[in-house]
Amino acid sequence: MMALNFAARRLLCNGESSNFALRGITTFKLPELSYDFGALEPFISGKIMELHVTKHHAAYVNNLNNALLQHAEAEKMGDIAKMIALQGAIKFNGGGHVNHDIFWTNLISPKDFRPPSGELLQKIETQWKSLENFKVAFSAASAGVQGSGWGWLGYNKNMDSLEVVTLPNQDPLSTMGLVPLLGVDVWEHAYYLDYKNVRPDYLKAIWNVVNWKNVEERLTAAKK
Repeated sequence: MMALNFAARRLLCNGESSNFALRGITTFKLPELSYDFGALEPFISGKIMELHVTKHHAAYVNNLNNALLQHAEAEKMGDIAKMIALQGAIKFNGGGHVNHDIFWTNLISPKDFRPPSGELLQKIETQWKSLENFKVAFSAASAGVQGSGWGWLGYNKNMDSLEVVTLPNQDPLSTMGLVPLLGVDVWEHAYYLDYKNVRPDYLKAIWNVVNWKNVEERLTAAKK
């Protein structure tokens, strides 16, 4: 975990943190993973996890904080045009941060893996007839994302049902009015070192490291 800690310190010690403190702006930080970078092997390599967290996720956090700082300064100056222009950067980088925060908790070492149970499994079997059918449907939808994006299992509070949804780029699932339960990053940076450009192989492998307990906890929290 030293690499993650170093990346987090570097991110917040680049001269920006004092500016945020002086302006009273909330800063976002890289999360502390509950497992080592190599814990998901052989399904996701330690090298790709290290790059994914310390390079890609760190970039989203850094860019989000900078965009929020610029937005606060523009708001102070009454520069509405600048505030509007920054919305794209805030959405993209904010979504990247939120999505990855969920993704890391959705993963677990294969030695600690256990299948879904309880109400989550019941809902999956009710809607897709079986867990295997659900995985096929989720993987097919996620494999079909054009370019970069995410595959999601979301909870629809109004219908008390589960939905498989795909979104482009870093758009967060909350924009669809759904509560995110399970997200799978299908940007090539999430799997290229391990699976080249064969996204279906990555999606087949990732079911071995899904943290179903975390998904179940998210469903329980969403229903309260």
